[in-house]
Amino acid sequence: MIGYLSGTVKFIFGDEIILDVGGVGYRIFISGEDFNLGDAAEFFIHTHVREDAINLYGFKNRATFELFEKLLTIGGIGAKSAMAILKKISPAEFMAAVNNQDLKTLTKLPGVGKKSAERILLELKDEFKNLPVRTIAQDSQSLSINSRAIEEATEALSALGYTSAEISDVFKNAPPNSNTEQLIKFALKELSVF
Repeated sequence: MIGYLSGTVKFIFGDEIILDVGGVGYRIFISGEDFNLGDAAEFFIHTHVREDAINLYGFKNRATFELFEKLLTIGGIGAKSAMAILKKISPAEFMAAVNNQDLKTLTKLPGVGKKSAERILLELKDEFKNLPVRTIAQDSQSLSINSRAIEEATEALSALGYTSAEISDVFKNAPPNSNTEQLIKFALKELSVF
């Protein structure tokens, strides 16, 4: 099974890329990240095997990869549904919703109705209980940023027109223990570069 790939983005097809790894092209489904042709990229890989296909799902960070695998354990959520969910919510926001038993947030996610949201809350309620809320953490690094601060900062940045993917990407580099105001200032400074 493939667990990690590093190479160059050779082709881009919407939510799929072809990653050139030493002259071999791997077709990888991605969760909304932006890439340009020729970019160096590395991914945690989930190899999804079905009777008729072997699909690779790639994630730039470990937190998103781990959440994807947890979502697959929920009855009724397949790989495509899990990817659609991850395009709309960061791991930190998802963990906060589960920890707070926030049915409303979960039912706003694509393909998640009330019953699916209740199943998620029931099956994952103990998964995140003792973990610090972390924004898109790199590898095993945990950033203990208050989930309320993340929510408030995300809402403010969304109102300014930034996408959840842009916001999540910026939050992965935010200083630990940032409050809402610090998160917003940090994000605006980082996003203004683009």
